[in-house]
Amino acid sequence: MSVRLPAAAQHVEMFTSSLSAEQQRDLAKRLTTFLSMYSHLSSSYIIEFFTEDLWSSLPSSWQVVLQDLTYPQIADLLLDASHADRRYPSVWPLSLLAFRASAQALAFPRESRRGGGGAAGSGKPEEFLKNESQSSLLRHIFRKHVKPKKQHEIRKLGALVKQLCDHTDCSSVVDVGSGQGHLTRFLSFGLGLTVTAIEADRTLVAMATKFDAELLGVLEKEKQKESCSSLLPVSQPRHVAGWVNPKASWESFIEQLGGAEGPQTPSGPCKKRQRGSEEETQHQLGDKESEEEASGCSCVQTGVQPEQHLHPDFVLTGLHACGDLSATLLRHFISCPHVRGITSVACCYMKITTSEHPHPPGLVAAPPHVANREALPSEFGYPMSSWVGRLPGHQLSYKAREAACHAVEDYGRRLREDSELLRTHCYRAALETVIRAQRPDLRRVGVQTVKKAHLLTFTEYARLGLARVGLPPDLPLDSGRVEAMLEQQGRVVVFFSLALLLAPVVETLVLLDRIIYLQENGVESRLVPLFDPNLSPRNFVLVALKARGHGGAKRKS
Repeated sequence: MSVRLPAAAQHVEMFTSSLSAEQQRDLAKRLTTFLSMYSHLSSSYIIEFFTEDLWSSLPSSWQVVLQDLTYPQIADLLLDASHADRRYPSVWPLSLLAFRASAQALAFPRESRRGGGGAAGSGKPEEFLKNESQSSLLRHIFRKHVKPKKQHEIRKLGALVKQLCDHTDCSSVVDVGSGQGHLTRFLSFGLGLTVTAIEADRTLVAMATKFDAELLGVLEKEKQKESCSSLLPVSQPRHVAGWVNPKASWESFIEQLGGAEGPQTPSGPCKKRQRGSEEETQHQLGDKESEEEASGCSCVQTGVQPEQHLHPDFVLTGLHACGDLSATLLRHFISCPHVRGITSVACCYMKITTSEHPHPPGLVAAPPHVANREALPSEFGYPMSSWVGRLPGHQLSYKAREAACHAVEDYGRRLREDSELLRTHCYRAALETVIRAQRPDLRRVGVQTVKKAHLLTFTEYARLGLARVGLPPDLPLDSGRVEAMLEQQGRVVVFFSLALLLAPVVETLVLLDRIIYLQENGVESRLVPLFDPNLSPRNFVLVALKARGHGGAKRKS
């Protein structure tokens, strides 16, 4: 049995709100059929543009009309679904028009129809128009150490979580993958909720604790000035250092939240979570962390005891839970009777496990002392639903899922601005031919980002790239061949844009699979485009509530 979602999840126009269960299943069929037809596009690596002759893989009629498009035309005619005044430089084939129209029609709308918030043409939410680094809608104490993107996210998601708590009469929240605790602090100190945060990386937990102390110091000073005494929290957030095992039972998860020793992360956090203010705070953490390691304690206490902190029922949240973590939280939501609601914001789809790729690159594996049995077919990150798992062509390649994490809006802006950054695609593809000419066994080898590559000549770029893969940086280059490749930069950008057009469709299928999974377990859910996609590309929040006492099938442990 499901319950009606609160107004917080209903006032936003949502693509899924008008779809019945039958229509959701039908949409999944159409998505898998469409994506399987164009899997050669979604699974192509742009660095292989020359080595695999990707341009020739396009229909010849497409090549003729696409090869001479300007970058702004690519943005308007291919990527922009809202561009009404399309002026084609030539007659496009019906197959290309159908491809673009289908991709745009099948993808969930990435912007709310109400109150988008951004000023027309600015690409920025209104809260950052006066100061691009400081949200005008967030108190200064929650902006310290927090970049604009995260300020926007914690403000919007925090308000939604608070409304879910009010709707379910829960005052407790569990924030999984909490990182440096920015959302945790806003939920606790800003909204008065009782919050337990769990994060796998101890360094980030130490940062979160340090930032908590800083905020408390500011609040104490404000209290002494008798200006904001009412804002002092009843309870401070509690941080638990631990890796959430996707194969563990919900009972183990609850025990972990209670402060029991949890396995530590075998590697660092998601790179996206590392970006930001860590550079400002890496100092002066060593002593405190050493004390915790020596004691073997994975629970960082901040003024309250575990049994006082976690209420029987709570709302689960995860802001950009990486890879399988978002799927794990949904399974705990279904199976654990104590979880009344969930807000799930996913990221890093390429790290999701599938039956074809149970160990994708970048996946955080279980620590050696944790039982790591193989996942059952129903326990992979995709597909989660039985329905999608039975559909022919539902498989999504690693590259298709990786592309689904790209920022379509940001790329459109680069095209319209004729940005020099666009040349890096062609540079890397040309470098791939040089690498394979010397070492045919080095295919798609990681070169990593070359800083300000767009400002370098190709020779300068190639020297840096070759050195990174262990090849002599002074290898002689065939200048004629290099020049011929660089002249095809426009084609490279067109091909990348065609593949990028499929990215929102892939994301739609992944998220729809999760909606159907919840529906199969008797829970209503909604998908909310909560964040401004110009600022936060992974802007969808999956919101679900269940009635008190709802019991899903117990997971095998």
